[in-house]
Amino acid sequence: MASVRDILARKGAACVSISPEATVAEAARLMNERGIGGVLVLERERLVGIFTERDVLRRVIAERLDPATTVVLEVMTTPVVTCLPETSLEELGAILSTRRIRHLPVVGAEGLCGVVTSGDLLAYQVADQAATIQYLNNYMFDRR
Repeated sequence: MASVRDILARKGAACVSISPEATVAEAARLMNERGIGGVLVLERERLVGIFTERDVLRRVIAERLDPATTVVLEVMTTPVVTCLPETSLEELGAILSTRRIRHLPVVGAEGLCGVVTSGDLLAYQVADQAATIQYLNNYMFDRR
């Protein structure tokens, strides 16, 4: 059965993070530069929160806060929902949909392992289905 570890092996385990003392403007600039929808908030290499586009919209813009002076610590999502590398893809999908989140940090015994997103899950499932279809075509039409 496929797991979160398989997604991380395919996409890589690199994480983009920011300090809780950084401003919202700095976090938004970083997300824009990297083309990502969220950053992990780390304090001394410990995961203390996550800051996403949704946080910008709901907790900064909607509340009319100044992104240049508001620090991430004040508006980040905490506590952070996480999963294990061993989490099955079925369970991952359930977590993402029931919690209505798109970014999920992966934390194992060795600490932070990466981040998986709803897009990562979809891409993995599409690639897996394409491989299955190719295998079945080859089997049915005896192509080797």
